[in-house]
Amino acid sequence: MTEATLTPTSSSPTTRQIWTRTRGIVLALVLLLAAGVAIAAVRSDARHGRLDPRSADPSGSKAVARLLADRGVPTRVVTTLGEARSAAGPDTTLLITSPDLLTKRQQTLLRTATQSGGRTVLISPGSPSLGTLAPEVTADPAVSFESTLSPRCGLPAARRAGSADTGGIRYSTTDQNADTCYPSDGLPTLVRVPARAGSGDTVVLGAPDILYNDRLDERGNASLALQLLGSRTHLVWYLPSLSDDSATDTDRQSFFDLLPSGWLWGTLQLFIAAVVAALWRARRLGALVPERLPVAIRASETAEGRARLYRKAAARDRAAAALRSATRTRLAPLIGVPPAQAHAPETLLPALATHVGGNPQALLPLLFGPPPRDDAALVSLADQLDALEREVRIS
Repeated sequence: MTEATLTPTSSSPTTRQIWTRTRGIVLALVLLLAAGVAIAAVRSDARHGRLDPRSADPSGSKAVARLLADRGVPTRVVTTLGEARSAAGPDTTLLITSPDLLTKRQQTLLRTATQSGGRTVLISPGSPSLGTLAPEVTADPAVSFESTLSPRCGLPAARRAGSADTGGIRYSTTDQNADTCYPSDGLPTLVRVPARAGSGDTVVLGAPDILYNDRLDERGNASLALQLLGSRTHLVWYLPSLSDDSATDTDRQSFFDLLPSGWLWGTLQLFIAAVVAALWRARRLGALVPERLPVAIRASETAEGRARLYRKAAARDRAAAALRSATRTRLAPLIGVPPAQAHAPETLLPALATHVGGNPQALLPLLFGPPPRDDAALVSLADQLDALEREVRIS
C-alpha cells in the first residue's frame, strides 16, 4: 500500500449532488401542495350553508324560506335535538335535513316528539335513520340516475307541481295507504306516509334539489317545496350537528363496532394475499448459482476501494490485520511451512528466521504486532512487509 493509494477521497454526496438528485421530487411536492391549496381555496365555500335557510349560496335554501315567509309560514332554524323536540307540535312542519347524522338515541327521541300530530319531512334519509324515523319505508340500494321525474301519483301537491327534481334515493313502503310519487324504474323517490292516531304524516324525499336556491326556479320545484313545507303554520328547520351534546350521550361503542361491517372479510382477504405473496417470493430462494460478472474488475481497483473504506472508517486495525495475514499466507510456502500453520507464530517465525537470519522474536512485532497508531505507521508497516517478502524471495 503506497501514499498514492491513500489519497484523501470522499464517497459522501455533496449538497449540490443531493439537490440535483432530489429537486425533481421537491418540485413535484411543492406543485402538489400548491394545487391542493388552490383547490381548497376555490372550493372552500362551494358547500357552505348547504340546505341552510339563512344561506344565499347556490346550495343554500334562503329562497324557499323567503317564499314561505311571504305566505305567512315563518321558518325557525334549530341545530340541537332539544330545540327540535321542544319546537315540534300539531301546527308545525319539522324538516330534518340530514337524518343519517343523528345517532340511534337521537332518532328515537325525535320519533317520540313527532307523535304530536305535525308533519315530518326527511331529506334523503338512508337505512340508518329510516328504521326509526319512518319504519314503514325502506331505502333501495340503487339510486335514481334521473334527476327530473314526473309525479305519477294521486298526491295533490305532486299533481299540482308536476315534474320536479326529486331523483335520488329510491324507496319502497309497506303502508298500502302511502302516496308513492316520482317513480324511477318502478320505485318512488317521494313517499308520504299518512297520519295515524296521535301522530302526523311523514314525507320522505329522495333528493334535496327542490330546496336549493339555484334549482328552485326550475320545473315544479318551487311549487312542490312550498306545498310540502307550507302545509302547517310553522316550519322548524332542523340542521343536525355533530357538535350537539345529545350526540355524545349514546351508549359506549368498542373500536370494532365503529368498523364497517365488511372489515373482517377484507382483513381475511389481505391475510390470504400476504400468504400467497410470501409463498411466491419464497420460491426464489434456493441454492446459490455462480454467475460471471458482466465486466472484469482489476484487482488494483478493488484494493484501492477497500483501502478507501478502511481509511474513511479509520479502521487501521483491520487494514493492518489484512496486510499481515496476506503476507503470512504468501511467505508460508516460500519457507516450507504448511498453509495451515501460516498464522501460528511458533511455527512461522523460526522458519522465517532461518531464511533471513536474526532472532525470531524480532519478527514478531512486524507479523503479529499491535495495530498502528496512525496512518503514517500503517504505511510504514506496509513498506516493511513488502521488504520482508522481497528479501525472502531473493534468498
